[in-house]
Amino acid sequence: MLEQTGFVDIVVGPAVDTFGGASGEDNARTFAVSGHAFLARKPA
Repeated sequence: MLEQTGFVDIVVGPAVDTFGGASGEDNARTFAVSGHAFLARKPA
């Protein structure tokens, strides 16, 4: 999707536990949900 909107040099970071200690932590673990950082740039 990022490439389709014109972004280049796309980098996807490692999986991060974004639900640790949250009320939905059990559900996140059940479905193996994690967060990822994205870095990209859009040419001028």
